[in-house]
Amino acid sequence: MGSSTSDKVFAALEIFRIELPSWGFANTGTRFGKFIQPAAATTTEEKFSDAGQVHLLTGVCPTVALHVLWDCPAGVQSTDEIKRFASRYAVAPGSINPNLFQDQEYKFGSFGNPDESIRQRAMRHTKDSIEIARRLNSRDISFWFADGSNYPGSANIRQRKEWFTDGLKAAHQQLSPDQRMLVEYKPFEPAFYHTDIADWGMALLLSRAAGPQAKVLVDTGHHYAAQNIEQIVAWLLSENMLGGFHFNDRRYADDDLTMGSIDPYQVFRIFHEIHFFERETGQHADIAYMVDQSHNLKGKMEAMIQTVTMAQQLFAKAALVDAKKLATAQKNCNLVDAESVLQDAFATDVRPVIKEWRESKGLPKDPMEAFRQSGYLERITKERAVKNSHNVSSYA
Repeated sequence: MGSSTSDKVFAALEIFRIELPSWGFANTGTRFGKFIQPAAATTTEEKFSDAGQVHLLTGVCPTVALHVLWDCPAGVQSTDEIKRFASRYAVAPGSINPNLFQDQEYKFGSFGNPDESIRQRAMRHTKDSIEIARRLNSRDISFWFADGSNYPGSANIRQRKEWFTDGLKAAHQQLSPDQRMLVEYKPFEPAFYHTDIADWGMALLLSRAAGPQAKVLVDTGHHYAAQNIEQIVAWLLSENMLGGFHFNDRRYADDDLTMGSIDPYQVFRIFHEIHFFERETGQHADIAYMVDQSHNLKGKMEAMIQTVTMAQQLFAKAALVDAKKLATAQKNCNLVDAESVLQDAFATDVRPVIKEWRESKGLPKDPMEAFRQSGYLERITKERAVKNSHNVSSYA
């Protein structure tokens, strides 16, 4: 690999950061059951500890996303404790995620619930979440709504759109000048007839209605099969409305598999569109990259390290696309050359250069092997096994 190529990989790795999800270290399940792992994190502190270990080995995960209901059980009063965890384990609080889907009151929705008192309850939780973010110096508040309906005629879709518009506007008014709200979308599940924010167009319209600090959050698992996600990325970039990514992989729907395990070329194409936008326009794409995965079968720590190292590889590969050559081929409608520019970059083995970059930073050249040799997994398994054994249940 030539020095020019190595320089591009080094430059890409210098700017790439990806946020870890606290819930990715805890026991999770499916609609059919929960499979307990003896080393899974059982407290917010243990989640910070695990995230800190992944960052220590990879050097590119300085923040951990928090779910308010799961990680801030005392609400705003939890922030002092979280600050101590952040200091102790050398990872900062990242995006703050309100939970507007788990409580029994949200059976028929949160912002879109026909009951005004429940909509007000959802707004109080939203305001608390924004205040938690403010106290933790977290910029992004990420909203995902399970709201929708299962049967035709059972919901007033237009009315619910208005309720969502009003709710998101009210939430936007609570933001500090340096905060953002990210609006996520999902076509189905748990609602199977209609979802209130079902696609990127709905999220875009609602974000614009909310205010200038609202952007769209794209989850790679929240699309119909075979949907062209990189086209959505290109459009949102063009509209200056792409705020963040939740990365995972899937074969069928929202499978939440480890990033790149099914279709690494898709993630490469997404990263390419972002790199290409920045090179052509000279603008920085201010995008928060986050992991959002459910590791039910793989070991949680190993799955997270595997994801982060794969993310680095795909981001670096996308940085190798010859933008000038590609633009020329596109202008001349030279289809073979244009496609080959992408394929050549994707086929490049960037792993040796990534190892060099890690070595230059004092990081392990092989984070997975370093983790396996560290004894960390054995220690936390011993410490947490009894607590996790008490969580065994037939259903999630």
